[in-house]
Amino acid sequence: MNGADMLCDVLLVNGVDVCFANPGTSEMHFVAALDRKPEMRCVLGLSEGVVTGMADGYARMTDKPAATLLHLGPGLANGLANLHNARRARTPILNVVGDHASYHLQYDAPLTSDIESLARPMSHWVGRAAGPQDIRRCTEEGFAAAISRRGVSTMILPADAAWGEVSAEALSPASVPAPPALDDAALKAAVAALERGKRTVIILGGRALRDRPLATAGRIAAATGASLFSVQSDRGARGAGRAFVRPIPYNIDLAVETLKPFEVAICIGPQRPVTFFAYPGKPSTTLPPDCEVLQLAEHEHDLAASLEALADGLGVAPNAPFSSNVFRQGDIPVPDGALTSDAISLAIARYLPENAIVIDEALTSIGQYPALSPGLPPHDHLPITGGSIGIGIPLAAGAAIGAPDRKVVAMQADGSGMYTVQGLWTQARENLDVVTIIYANNAYRILQGEMTNVGVKSYGVNARKMLDLDQPQLDWCSLAKGLGVESGRATNTAEFVKLYTAALSRKGPFVIEAAVI
Repeated sequence: MNGADMLCDVLLVNGVDVCFANPGTSEMHFVAALDRKPEMRCVLGLSEGVVTGMADGYARMTDKPAATLLHLGPGLANGLANLHNARRARTPILNVVGDHASYHLQYDAPLTSDIESLARPMSHWVGRAAGPQDIRRCTEEGFAAAISRRGVSTMILPADAAWGEVSAEALSPASVPAPPALDDAALKAAVAALERGKRTVIILGGRALRDRPLATAGRIAAATGASLFSVQSDRGARGAGRAFVRPIPYNIDLAVETLKPFEVAICIGPQRPVTFFAYPGKPSTTLPPDCEVLQLAEHEHDLAASLEALADGLGVAPNAPFSSNVFRQGDIPVPDGALTSDAISLAIARYLPENAIVIDEALTSIGQYPALSPGLPPHDHLPITGGSIGIGIPLAAGAAIGAPDRKVVAMQADGSGMYTVQGLWTQARENLDVVTIIYANNAYRILQGEMTNVGVKSYGVNARKMLDLDQPQLDWCSLAKGLGVESGRATNTAEFVKLYTAALSRKGPFVIEAAVI
């Protein structure tokens, strides 16, 4: 066997049985090895941004890493934007990045680059296989780091390490470090803060927003009067029967005003919330300056166990009641008339099926969905996490592969959708059960809003050329057809409802181009 065979075997014995790939010449031995392993599902993406975005969506739904296969430094560089989102989501991914044979690097061939330096900003762990005999160690370290650090690992695979011979050996799963123990002093400080009766906010993120820890947080809030807020995270459990957690607003002024009353903040998962951007004369953090910030647990901790420890410290029983969201989907009126963002959000919410996965890259077109989601059937919400646009279409594909028995509804802004539109081709090839709703407003509307945020009240031809997507307008139905996905275009709400309900009733990918006004 060769090093590439060893790599496949180590991945499989550790439960990594999906590889999202866009390979090149230096990875052909790995491709051949994958071909000898029918247990491994290989999924092709037509750009590396699609590959890394799919790996993110898959891991968010399965809580285990997929492998990616990327071609040298330029291939990794093409995938970095969505690896940035994955890093911010604390998603476990194991990138395999091919490189030239080790003896060839000295000649500085055209595709030679500093892969380590490219990988490091978006990775929690970076390693290079020194040769075929080093592949097992390197792969196991990368896998263990992805799980224990809750993040992206990047393993560099030189071509001669892949083709070099290696002795077969018995393999067993890698040893993964246990989550760090909760700091007793931090736990006591959080318990004391909640018992003092000060106005307290508990800020949740990451795996603290899953169903079980969310219920524990709800019980703590009900017992202490604390408020629950969340930051953008990998995956959040939403819907009726679950505890209500308010997202911290994106808009800086709203965020500052919303958090203004609190004297104490307990952070579980994320650190203190910060603004996406700096603005003249405005703060970089959204909590009040005199608010006491207590970091109870970070992403590497077992966040469910951390919340349970906090509940135990407060004497809150595991079966204590909490105020759960009330089912209100039936109260949502069937919208009609002009096709606005609000009308689309009403339609999405009115017909959202139970256990759906909602992908959120609608950005400024989100409408009333955040306010409606607590009253909908239980579902999972997967948003853009790092602010690097172009995640929605591949994220939906990866989520559908990770949870094939669940309907995926992707709310997708048109400008950001064009970054990784190739992901629709993968949805067609893999016959993934995804309904993609394109908010076709023919503009980078979020950037128009940011111009206002920095004080620009009006702008001229040059700015419009950089912020508008017309002349020519994008034709999403033609794009979808060319990539193998059925589609339909809605110009009013009645047409949208008809297309949306039909897409929900069938299996496979479908694109709705919503000509939103």
